Amino acid sequence: MKAFEGKVVVVTGGAKGIGKCIAEEFAKQGANICIIDLLDNPYFVGDIADEETLRKFADQVIGQYGKVDILINNAKPETLGLGKCSFAQFTHALQVGIAAPFFLTQLFAPYFAPGASIVNISSSRDRMSQPFTESYTAAKGGIAALTHALAVSLSGKVRVNSISPGWIDTQYTQYTGPDATQHPAGRVGNPMDIANMALFLCSDKAGFITGENICIDGGMTKLMIYHGDHGWQLTEE
Repeated sequence: MKAFEGKVVVVTGGAKGIGKCIAEEFAKQGANICIIDLLDNPYFVGDIADEETLRKFADQVIGQYGKVDILINNAKPETLGLGKCSFAQFTHALQVGIAAPFFLTQLFAPYFAPGASIVNISSSRDRMSQPFTESYTAAKGGIAALTHALAVSLSGKVRVNSISPGWIDTQYTQYTGPDATQHPAGRVGNPMDIANMALFLCSDKAGFITGENICIDGGMTKLMIYHGDHGWQLTEE
């Protein structure tokens, strides 16, 4: 019997990239997949920043299956920053990255099956940043904090964890040189690195794990890089 046979798995932003990989891996294990994405997909096309869209999506899932076993909050908020991010754009990023995961959890709360699990996709940007990425970084920091809040509120009913991916190349590009060696693991990540952890966290093997944020970045956030280290050279403006 496949590991997730008959389970109902909801994946936001599941039409491409990490979300698509996660959905495909659960499907291989016998799960019923319910995707919501702005991009074309077999289940539901819509903007998760819109409350009514979320209600319609949840109604469709529950109407069809009557339960939810796994919720993967993966949809990606915009990456904008100081000088180029309007109030509406920043708010939309928070709606996609924080409000939608919260509201979907609320909508599905009465229907989570025994042993249910939520996995929120955060980012290593919940602890580090590039310039002018405030909307994305704020949303990812928020979902990391929302994870432990939900874990406590859903104690004994649903386990809630988050994954913080580092550099994940969705095209499975093989990098060499400094791009690879800045990772103690020796390579850039790919979507399977995240999907494998999602499947583990939603399995019985992770039954004692909840409220955790697991960073999967090949050790990148642990390596200090100075001028001349690992092939990097400081270029003066």
